Amino acid sequence: MTSTEQRVKLQNKIWKIANDVRGSVDGWDFKQFVLGTLFYRFISENFANYMEGGDDSIDYANSPDEVITPELKADAVKTKGYFIYPSQLFVNIAKNAHTNPNLNTDLKTIFDAIENSANGCPSEEDIKGLFSDFDITSTRLGDSVKGKNSRLAAVLKGVEELDFGRFEEGQIDLFGDAYEFLISNYAANAGKSGGEFFTPQHVSRLIARLAMHKQTSVNGIYDPAAGSGSLLLQAKSYFDRHIIEEGFFGQEINYTTYNLGRMNMFLHNINYDKFDLKLGDTLRYPAFKDIKPFDAIVSNPPYSIKWIGSDDPTLIVDDRFAPVGALPPKSQADFAFVLHALNYLSAKGRAAIVCFPGIFYRGGAEQKIRKYLVDQNFVETVISLAPNLFFGTSIAVNILVLSKHKEKNITQFIDASGKTFFKKVVKNNILEDEHIERIIEIFDKKEDVDYVAKMVENRKIAENDYNLSVSSYVEARDTREKVDIVKLNREIQETVEKIDALRRDIGEIIKEIEA
Repeated sequence: MTSTEQRVKLQNKIWKIANDVRGSVDGWDFKQFVLGTLFYRFISENFANYMEGGDDSIDYANSPDEVITPELKADAVKTKGYFIYPSQLFVNIAKNAHTNPNLNTDLKTIFDAIENSANGCPSEEDIKGLFSDFDITSTRLGDSVKGKNSRLAAVLKGVEELDFGRFEEGQIDLFGDAYEFLISNYAANAGKSGGEFFTPQHVSRLIARLAMHKQTSVNGIYDPAAGSGSLLLQAKSYFDRHIIEEGFFGQEINYTTYNLGRMNMFLHNINYDKFDLKLGDTLRYPAFKDIKPFDAIVSNPPYSIKWIGSDDPTLIVDDRFAPVGALPPKSQADFAFVLHALNYLSAKGRAAIVCFPGIFYRGGAEQKIRKYLVDQNFVETVISLAPNLFFGTSIAVNILVLSKHKEKNITQFIDASGKTFFKKVVKNNILEDEHIERIIEIFDKKEDVDYVAKMVENRKIAENDYNLSVSSYVEARDTREKVDIVKLNREIQETVEKIDALRRDIGEIIKEIEA
């Protein structure tokens, strides 16, 4: 089955599940139940495969719970990070979902047991609270137990019918595609910004490739605003070509999104000992200070949010901001994330960060920060992308690529906003593989390309008040029709002469009639 066929089948199935519970669960809440059920099915199948160890004679799902010894359980938790008894597996719960009068309470007991199986183990922090947003006792599912169970059963049976073989061997990012589909259908109606939670896969692919470009090995991949982990997971697609020695790291302030990120790691078969996601405010309480620097950083931080800034006097001496001598304005934290990433970046690595365009030309503290970045030669490339690439916003964002190993005091500007750099699909634009390849090729060559790319000496940027807007350096192609003035004047003269001749002819005709 092709990726397109898998994606269409997935979307049709999710929409069918939505129709089965329509009118009872708000769309935005509904996505939590679908994604939670997808995750439950995945870890069940993944765990069963582990327990069977490739031995066709073992059928873990149909084994009695009593065969599990304490030693077997402890060994499984040490390896997988959690434990699921045969009776707790998704396949066994889904089988009798429609006839189980205790479905909602049974699910809660199972989810609690899975999380508690990691208590006191190294995986405890990675497992704890994973199912907290999958609230099967919520009144959002219905006021009665019967109503709750009916809708839960509909979701379980719908997810059970998804047939993609092994999750991790599918042609698509199943969890990401499901999430993206739910976001696109419900975010606008719910008044929420999808871009706050999820970076579209095609944009994530470009960002990951920029950060990983020509690195033969990296110590780790880090995202200071991790969201649902989509950016980190695009870096995983380079796992075979790059040795990611210490794994995947990220911090996320939103608890629901933090849970989605952890689920996403497990769903993509990244074991608990290969990822470390932290819950918390990256700007005020940064994690991983003892682990940094990182060789690859990817990020799509929230645009122009407020932050504490100068109201916290300790931040001006924080090693992330002290070298600049200025803090980003309290009303716009964009550059706070940029400076945080820069501080966490290794001498050999790259950071690729999605940025709101305004930070590249505004004055005040933001101009002072740009001066620092340019004078220290940290800005490798600024890329202008097409509008409508993200859910919930039509803004044409930029990607800022930072590095600490530039050899020349020259900055690259790329205008990838033209029609040859995206494909329009319904309301949104997307980057196809050919568009990404072209951007990467231009990024790699570091050469001028008419109307697309320009290499600019840093001193010229300084002379331009440290403006980093792509449009200030890359000349826009003039698409207006060129007019030949001489030819046009000649045609006008000929037209005037024809009109004069016509008037004379009409005058002669009128004279003949009047005579």
